[in-house]
Amino acid sequence: MKDLYADLHIHIGRTKSGKAVKITGSKSLTLQHILEVASHRKGLDLIGIIDCHSPEVIGEIEELIQSGELFELPGGGLRFQQMTIIPGVEIEIYDEHCYGPIHVLGFFPSIETMKAFSSWMSGYVKNIHLSSQRIYCDGVTLQNKVRSLGGLFIPAHVFTPFKSLYGKGVKTSLSEVFDPAKIDGIELGLSSDTPMVQDIQELQKYVFLTNSDAHSLGKIAREYQKLRLEEASFLELKKALQEVEGRAIVANYGLNPLLGKYHETVCGECYQKVNAGETSCPICHSKQIIKGVSTRIKELSSKIEHHRPRPPYIHQVPLDFIPGLGPKSLERLLQAFGTEMNILHRVAIEELVEVVPDKLAHYIDLARNGNLSFEVGGGGKYGKVKM
Repeated sequence: MKDLYADLHIHIGRTKSGKAVKITGSKSLTLQHILEVASHRKGLDLIGIIDCHSPEVIGEIEELIQSGELFELPGGGLRFQQMTIIPGVEIEIYDEHCYGPIHVLGFFPSIETMKAFSSWMSGYVKNIHLSSQRIYCDGVTLQNKVRSLGGLFIPAHVFTPFKSLYGKGVKTSLSEVFDPAKIDGIELGLSSDTPMVQDIQELQKYVFLTNSDAHSLGKIAREYQKLRLEEASFLELKKALQEVEGRAIVANYGLNPLLGKYHETVCGECYQKVNAGETSCPICHSKQIIKGVSTRIKELSSKIEHHRPRPPYIHQVPLDFIPGLGPKSLERLLQAFGTEMNILHRVAIEELVEVVPDKLAHYIDLARNGNLSFEVGGGGKYGKVKM
């Protein structure tokens, strides 16, 4: 068994023409650039790439297979150098059972099953080329299709106020929209962690996933998990989510929820904190209140005496959140230590101070051990590290 690092929610992003979205001041968010950054800069072993339903992305994958840069694994997934890619899709559901839109993730074992799903999906969406499509079928129908192709079905960032399962999608239970038996895991999102949600009864049966939901190259692996697998493949990932044959999620790495941009309930106009139950802002009197993840989780929780065993949730601050760590300092660190996974997990502070100033090395050490202080995020604004 090996312990491998996995981030399963990376967007390529598509325009209406099917072209990759351009990121200002950076490389475009193409499949090739994602593979290079995730493998060489971030140091991931397993990556789930969303938007693989797009015919243009499917075509790009097939070209990389033909050129020998990608090859399909017997256990499912595609290998790029030392990293495995799991083709995936993010879909928006808003059927007659939903109170608001819900985003879900589907992952597939091969390019052929991804193509079959894309072909089916094209009959239920307005533009198959776009990212995070709204699908015009009910949630259970979508679950059944994913399962029929051997795929994995995971509700995404389930507590965020917008476009999520518990944010506005359901009143009290996921069974209002989905078949609970056909859910393979729950993605917590950036504003929550395992201890926060441990008293939600209906989530006891599911593993928790921590993923970056990255819409830019720099945000890849701001959250991820460590998996115990025989190899990085789709089949081994499935076993880890099922917790069978010794496979498992052994640690979740994520932002301290206080840094998440929807953690606290705030006024949508002035971002003043608003206490639970208040319907208007105490400062500007706006009624545009954005309910925080922490508030919503409390509404859904009830005291549970016996919790299922969970892997540790390790609060970790991404390198680009650290005060004073600019592009030049990060480049020096990467040149010295190879990848961000090395910097965050394997390099001693004594080695860091040989490359960057003592103060910066100290911040990095505090960050990777979860010992920094924060200003709390909410209403769409990330929290900040206190100097």
